[in-house]
Amino acid sequence: MQGDACTAYRDPAAVYHNGIFYLYFTLVKTDPAGNVFSYTAMSKSDDFQNFSEPIILTPKDKNLNFSSPGNIIRYRNYWIMCLQTYPRPNGEKFGNSSARIWVMSSQDLENWSEPELLRVKGDNVKVEDMGRMIDPYIIENWCKPGEFWCFYKQNGVSMSYSYDLKHWSYYGFTKAGENVCVIEKDKRYYMFHSPRNGIGIMVSDDLMNWTESGKNIVLGQADWPWAQGRITAGFVIDCRHVAGVGKYLMFFHGTGPENGNASFDTHSCIGIAWSVNLFDWEFPIAD
Repeated sequence: MQGDACTAYRDPAAVYHNGIFYLYFTLVKTDPAGNVFSYTAMSKSDDFQNFSEPIILTPKDKNLNFSSPGNIIRYRNYWIMCLQTYPRPNGEKFGNSSARIWVMSSQDLENWSEPELLRVKGDNVKVEDMGRMIDPYIIENWCKPGEFWCFYKQNGVSMSYSYDLKHWSYYGFTKAGENVCVIEKDKRYYMFHSPRNGIGIMVSDDLMNWTESGKNIVLGQADWPWAQGRITAGFVIDCRHVAGVGKYLMFFHGTGPENGNASFDTHSCIGIAWSVNLFDWEFPIAD
């Protein structure tokens, strides 16, 4: 998906279901008066080459700016998507201190409920005392079924856990970048996160204690004018079981050709790469 002077595509997340890829992302639109709004939007494809026109899923409201879908999980016969608010009511460059994380639910991956706040600091912490938090990601603990962990950008990456997705306990934080995505492979966890540029990988055996791998993935950035400002927001999905794919896929967004801040609200594009081992990635050669 290619952005332009009025449009940016950012923060991708994907799910594969019944032969369809559903791609969710932040859609940033600048109107003729120069007002900037962010939305959570979706597109879908049955061949992984042609995607439908984006459909906006969240309201137009600078005080909310629902965006950055983290991931989609299956829970009690519903699909659950986590996302953030990114309030910029006075034209702020970034979301202000009232940014929080939320969930929406769906039965068909296309029609979604009204967002519900995630009180990841605990029921006894007031909303105004939760602190600024963005970029959520939820994963079930493979060795403790029914225990869910939420990762979100605050003090590095903060972590909370829940047994019903409603009542949460705060665990702590680890040093990492933003836009976290966590993949389980062979009973180990791999955290993809975004430092200043590129996509880093951390590893863990328990979701709580993380070690930096030293890997920083920049893909074809050197040859991509559209991503030479920054590559970030890597979302990895396990498609090894999908006929015709058979690999892990990574969606990400790139900004450029100027620095990432210059094109924050415009021109951002979503790209794709693939891997068989989570560390070595291939990607389309053409710009």
